[in-house]
Amino acid sequence: MPPLFSRRVSVLATLVLAACLAPPAHAQSSCSSDGQARPVALVERFINADCRNCWSDTTTARARRSELALDWVLPGSQGEDAPLSVVASRDGLKRLQALGLAPPPGSSSQTTAVAAQGRLRVAHGLPVSGYIGASVQLQRLPPAHTPAPWTAWLALVETIPAGTEGSPVPRNLVRNLLQLIWGGREQLSKNEHPGWLESRVMNIPAGTDPARLSVVGWVQDAGGRVFAAAQSRCIPPR
Repeated sequence: MPPLFSRRVSVLATLVLAACLAPPAHAQSSCSSDGQARPVALVERFINADCRNCWSDTTTARARRSELALDWVLPGSQGEDAPLSVVASRDGLKRLQALGLAPPPGSSSQTTAVAAQGRLRVAHGLPVSGYIGASVQLQRLPPAHTPAPWTAWLALVETIPAGTEGSPVPRNLVRNLLQLIWGGREQLSKNEHPGWLESRVMNIPAGTDPARLSVVGWVQDAGGRVFAAAQSRCIPPR
């Protein structure tokens, strides 16, 4: 990578992260999970990009009150010719592998309870030149017996209301994903704050509506149990 281009990327990353981490300006929205209800379960819906009708299927699993839905579109055998290839991502395959599930030929769903034994905060800034700064922070640790290492997931999602784009249900379409490994409680010294904070710059894929973006985060222990989850919401300035 040419040095000048590298410097430009570094400057852009700094600006995007600053937009995420700095206190919101008076004319901007505040986009975080602060003050939001904690999800009691994750409802994850997986669609094979080959399945043209799966997106509009009226029998699609629905998230109940206090549950959080995530929608993953998986690469299909038809490649770029698959009907849903434009929103397909290999991130869904990574998530299926973590759940110990095989890719469906059509669609499938998986509901995972959230133990709510930790407290998670997620946030994001404003889109800048096709990128967005996002953060995930474990503010309260789970009980001492929670097996490590812990895996933190941070998904950039495009929220699609029911009746939009032909979907019969509201969707949180996963557009980008970060997977982080946190070593566990033994990483903390007596002088460290009991928690972790990761801030990253995430690419916004082409075709995404920036106005619909939010971030969803969750943390699971070494046994796959989810013990904290959160979703950001943009609150307009007063």
